Amino acid sequence: MPRINSSPQKYSRPTNILKTLFRLFTYFGKKKYLLILVVILVIYTSFANIFGSYMLGRVIDTAIKNEDSQALLTSTLTLIGIYVAGVICDLSYTQIMVRLSQSVLYNLRKELSIHNQNLPLSYFDEHNHGEIMSYFTNDVDTLVNALNDSFANIILSFCNIVGTVVVLLFINVYLALIIYVFMIGIALFIFFNTKKCRKYFTMQQSEIANINSKVEEDINGVRVVKAFNHEDDSFESFDKVNKAWLNASTKSFFHTQLNIPVIVSLSFIQFAVACVVGSVFLVNGWIVGIGALTTYLVNVRQSAQPFNFFTQHINNILTALAGSERIFRFLDEKEEEDNGKVELVKLGDANTLHDYKSRYAWSVPQEDGTTKLVPLKGEIVFKNVTFGYVPDKPVLKDISFYAKDGQKIAFVGSTGAGKTTIISLITRFYNIQKGEIIYDGINVKDMKLEGLRRSISMVTQDTHLFTGTIKENIKYSRMHSTDEEVINAAKIANCDSFIRMLPNGYDTMLYDDGHNLSEGQRQLLALARAALSMPPILILDEATSNIDTRSEKLVQKSMDVLMQNRTVLVIAHRLSTVKNSDAILYLENGKIVERGSNDELLKMKGKYYALYEGKAELE
Repeated sequence: MPRINSSPQKYSRPTNILKTLFRLFTYFGKKKYLLILVVILVIYTSFANIFGSYMLGRVIDTAIKNEDSQALLTSTLTLIGIYVAGVICDLSYTQIMVRLSQSVLYNLRKELSIHNQNLPLSYFDEHNHGEIMSYFTNDVDTLVNALNDSFANIILSFCNIVGTVVVLLFINVYLALIIYVFMIGIALFIFFNTKKCRKYFTMQQSEIANINSKVEEDINGVRVVKAFNHEDDSFESFDKVNKAWLNASTKSFFHTQLNIPVIVSLSFIQFAVACVVGSVFLVNGWIVGIGALTTYLVNVRQSAQPFNFFTQHINNILTALAGSERIFRFLDEKEEEDNGKVELVKLGDANTLHDYKSRYAWSVPQEDGTTKLVPLKGEIVFKNVTFGYVPDKPVLKDISFYAKDGQKIAFVGSTGAGKTTIISLITRFYNIQKGEIIYDGINVKDMKLEGLRRSISMVTQDTHLFTGTIKENIKYSRMHSTDEEVINAAKIANCDSFIRMLPNGYDTMLYDDGHNLSEGQRQLLALARAALSMPPILILDEATSNIDTRSEKLVQKSMDVLMQNRTVLVIAHRLSTVKNSDAILYLENGKIVERGSNDELLKMKGKYYALYEGKAELE
């Protein structure tokens, strides 16, 4: 069986910040210049704030002296102009950044969705689905916050810190040194507290992924939970991961919220000291003018705020970069191999199964550059095929069999014998380790996946119905079908009558994988979907397992029509559905131990005979 990695991947600090930033930068596409414009606007906003406070001192000194009204007017208008321009820049970069970030996230989600569809099934076997969902939700959300808010603010905070340091030096070096002591103290506190924040925030994000996985598992298995009265156990297991999140998030927010009171307290002490020392300097004439003292105190008052903002936003940036790295690792996962050169080409319109075979062919490239058309028949040959989900643990061992055009081949055997695996290999959901699978004389590994899978129709035990109408779900196998063709397919699958009894008939909406229908009705819709599709190979993997005996007899007659002129591969526990097969293969421990028709196997009086007579059971 496929391996499943049940533990979600941990959130962590980005391992390569520059590489991640550069890759993220590529998602801005042709709008990169707007990002540069945002940086310029943010820098000017900071300049307006810092230089405006410096100009404020000059305005005050000019007003106190009252010597030059023209200079006062000029200084005042200059100050107003600086602040107005700063406000305009602030509004501009905010709006630009919102539009840029949404564009980036749209492109990133689109790429995630496309890549998710192109991954091999083995990836989903080995990874928890909650972990994959977290790429689309938690990781993208952290990036949303960083791009919308933190990117511009971290540049603004940094510029404000640098600007404040420079302005204080212009006012008075000794007064500046007093404030620098406090600024260094604040910076050291932030540095060590941020390390704690990052540690617990990393744990918090990891526990969120665990909660997502648990919630998804409980929702998908709600019927099983209720059937076995495991509501309390389910809650206890959820409560366990929820408490782990509570512990991590409490510590994370404690250290995050600790920044504000500590920095505010230090800033008040700093301001008090600055007021006293600044007044002494003014009285003794070591600084000139009340305006200079006012500028000094204004810069002292706002010097702590950029540190607080910088800390908050640098944490958001680092978290977003860590999430981006996780997304990029997911996007770098190897996609499903499709190196085939043989294409399924359309020669004309096909309205029936016979037409489908005659109107489609395999286009096989030749060494001289030409192509050869090979008729589409539906013949399958397995030659010494060995396969294991884990390479050193084979599920199928040296399997060989053939299915000629129009034959019905059945596979029986205990659970885990490899029946469903055979089906998965024909459609190349997995690649074999040894041997060959030949389709119409062509190795399936040489076929393009789109053409290979388009030539096969499949009905599995686990029917999946999408959110949409019944008509849309039936048409899923052949989207261009007409309403008349949909109704004919439903009649063949014996589900037309119950569909018409529904309030909205074929326009009835299905939700939650079609659970507003019975299991049998869902299975019948899957058969209708297969009936609408016309490819020459039909695969039925326990297709009647959820249908009662009475319905099975009616469906079997319809399936006999459905299977005409097709190569049919059947997996079934009910021997009544396989006894009229051209050949029955009995699998055990990954090997074919018996083969033959129903009558031939009964004469052998082996494992199939024991099963048929009820002397043995399929496990």
